Amino acid sequence: MGTEAIPDMIEIKKINLKTKKIMQHINIKKFALAWGVAGVVLYLGCIILMATVGHEGTVLFFNSLLHGLDTSTIIRMDVPWIEALIGLVEIFILGWLFGALIAAVYNISFNKKYQ
Repeated sequence: MGTEAIPDMIEIKKINLKTKKIMQHINIKKFALAWGVAGVVLYLGCIILMATVGHEGTVLFFNSLLHGLDTSTIIRMDVPWIEALIGLVEIFILGWLFGALIAAVYNISFNKKYQ
């Protein structure tokens, strides 16, 4: 190992310190957007599931997800499109707020712990 390798090692340590500093903070708006979009994707997945497999398939799917809880009495298939659209907007807003909360709490707790 010659003396040329030492500056390269110093450069690598500088890059690692920069990366470490970046990971100490979450961008609240981007994280919240990711949660909102993820909620919308799940909601659209439920819409597609209900439209393709019908009542029995939907009940079977959600019963298996909820460990045998009987969902047949609470699942309704005649949801108007405007109600589904309102639900889509609501789930985006709730997901966005939840994501913003997680990022804000993380940023506050991380900054207090390591300053």
